[in-house]
Amino acid sequence: MSITQNDINVFADLTGDHQYIHVDEARAKESWLGGTVSHGLLVLSLLPGLAEGVIPALNNVTMGLNYGFDKVRFVSPVRPGDEVRMCASVVALEEKNPGRYILKLAVTIEIKDQEKPAIACEWLNMFICG
Repeated sequence: MSITQNDINVFADLTGDHQYIHVDEARAKESWLGGTVSHGLLVLSLLPGLAEGVIPALNNVTMGLNYGFDKVRFVSPVRPGDEVRMCASVVALEEKNPGRYILKLAVTIEIKDQEKPAIACEWLNMFICG
């Protein structure tokens, strides 16, 4: 998925976070960042879309829900024009209640052609089976 300056501007409007490093291209260019960068929370919010085809399927799932995050780290900035992808591995699968499972994934959101990821976290998803 590619991140655009328009994506960043729309996210700034939705969240009220108009810090110059995100939306003021001229001022951000003069900063140590050398240009605008995406909000870390914008990149984190892309996980559901990036996860399609990555999260393992459980049998008889009737609903899946975000359950939370552990150890979220914003490692590297994502700039307009950067392409990101999600990589994940299963850490644990726990039955919380009959028919309700928590899947914990170790997730990195990688930036194309960069050594360090944008984000590293543990993502918790609840699946209701029945």
